[in-house]
This record gives sequence, C-alpha cells and structure tokens, in this order.
Amino acid sequence: MISAALLGIYDVVKKNAVSENVVAYVLWISAANGAVIWFLLAVAMGSGLQDVFPHWLHLMPLDWTDHARLFGKAILVGASWSLALYALKYLPLSIAAPIRSTSPLMTIVLAIVWMGERPTWWQWIGMIIVLGSFWALSFVGRLEGIRFHRDRWVAFMLLATALGACSSIYDKVLLQQFRYPPATVQAWFTWYTLPVMTPVALATLVSRSKSDERFLSFNRREHQACERIERFKFRWSILAISPLLLIADMAYFTAVADGTALVSVISTLRRCSVIVVLILAKGRTGELNLRLKWCCAIGMILGVALIVWSGQHG
Repeated sequence: MISAALLGIYDVVKKNAVSENVVAYVLWISAANGAVIWFLLAVAMGSGLQDVFPHWLHLMPLDWTDHARLFGKAILVGASWSLALYALKYLPLSIAAPIRSTSPLMTIVLAIVWMGERPTWWQWIGMIIVLGSFWALSFVGRLEGIRFHRDRWVAFMLLATALGACSSIYDKVLLQQFRYPPATVQAWFTWYTLPVMTPVALATLVSRSKSDERFLSFNRREHQACERIERFKFRWSILAISPLLLIADMAYFTAVADGTALVSVISTLRRCSVIVVLILAKGRTGELNLRLKWCCAIGMILGVALIVWSGQHG
C-alpha cells in the first residue's frame, strides 16, 4: 500500500514531466538520475561507511549469470516505461492511470499458469471487484471520445501494461526463486536501464536534427511559416521521477521477497495507485467526468479492503 501511494504521486509527476515535452529525453534523464542515486549509495557503502546504512541496502556480489538475469529485467522495464510515457503524454491522466492499473489481471493469469499460485476465494472476489472497476472505467473513457479498441495510445498503454505484468512475474522469480536481495535487484536493474534507454535517446536526437534541417530548408525555399518540432523543456518534475519510483519499488520488492507473498495479490494492491491519481487530478485542467471515475475508484477501494481482510483472516 505504501508502494501504491507513492506510485500515484509518481504518475502525476510523470504526466507533468512529459506534457508537451520530448518523451525520450525525459526517459533518459530519469534513468540517469536513478543510476546516479544508486551509484552514490554504492560508493558510500563501499568506502567504509557500510555500517551507517541499514543491512537491507547492502548489495550482494554477482556473477555473469546474475548480471544477465538483471539485465533482462532492465529490458522489460525499459520497454514498459517507454510505451507508458508516450501513452501518458497523449491520454488524460485519469484515463491512462486506470488502464495501467489493469496489469493485475494479466499478472493473475501469469501467476496462476506459470507460478502455481492459488488465491483464496475471498481474494478472488476482491480482485474481481477491483478489476471490474477498471473495466467500467473504459465506458467512462468513451464519454471523453476515447475508443479503447481504436486509440493508438490506449494500445501503447495496454502493451506497456502487459510488459509490466511480465516484469511482476519476473520479480517473483528473481526475489523468491533466486533469492536476490531487493536492494541488489533494484540497484543493478536501475544501472542497466540507462544503457537500454540511451539508444532510444540517441535515435530521437538524430531524427529530430534531420527534422530541423528539413524545416529550415522548407522555410528558405517556400518562404512559408511552419510549426517547429516540439522542443525539450526541462522541468524539476523530471528529477523527481526516479526518487519516487525507487522508494515505491523498494517497498514493492520487499513485499514480493516474502516467501508467503502472492504476486497476484500484491500487484492488485499496488495498482490501486489510481486512487491517489484521481485525488490529485481534481485540480488539473482537461480531467473530466471525475465523479464517474470516483465511482470506479470506490469499487476498487472495496475490493482492496476485501483482499486485505482476507489476508488477515487466513
């Protein structure tokens, strides 16, 4: 639930960072910022200050096989982030966040088929209520002219969600089967995300440079006005993306690392970050039909309460 609350704030910060901005550059700066944060922590712990930091932040030594596994995690996360941020740029926040929150449905199917998880009947009912609320949101989206089955950015968000579900299953493999400490998983996949994002940023830089050349040539030849391609705008919210995600992910990894944890339940709880998004979206321009969206959110809250109650009463 701590992870869910932070993810809600994280989604609002991301929306601010990518609105009318160059997504590839925002992604790269965010990845670099996260890598720097973990680099400074690792240097501090390796320079005789390890006793100052709690034990759960210490990194374990890895071999080449371990690095390959964590690089795979970085590829999954990088692809999911890229698709999600492009979709978030063009979709209303109060639509994009709930679509992203449907990842528990995919996670549940994968967890049952691949991991052999068996949620209780009450947990099933709670998850059905939560996922049914997400589904109802698609009808609210139609009131804003968003046709879920035809919209390109909805497709981007759904693909990002599918990759996120695969990443959730992979998290359980890394943390429970291979027993990597949460800090080790987070640090290395954060570092590996930077080289994954760099080719995308470089390709964007090259393509934008060519677009600028075509624009200048066109203006000189035709003497006509033409709108320039979108310029990168630095915002402080870009630097807030990684810290929020790092703390949210550490809470999530710690939960998944528990041998008794069901990733299908944890993923459902985590994606209730949409409740925080709807609270914070109230003052944003362009966010419509918030009352109907709140009805969906109330259904989610009831489902979450049932899941938590079932977990406490066995």
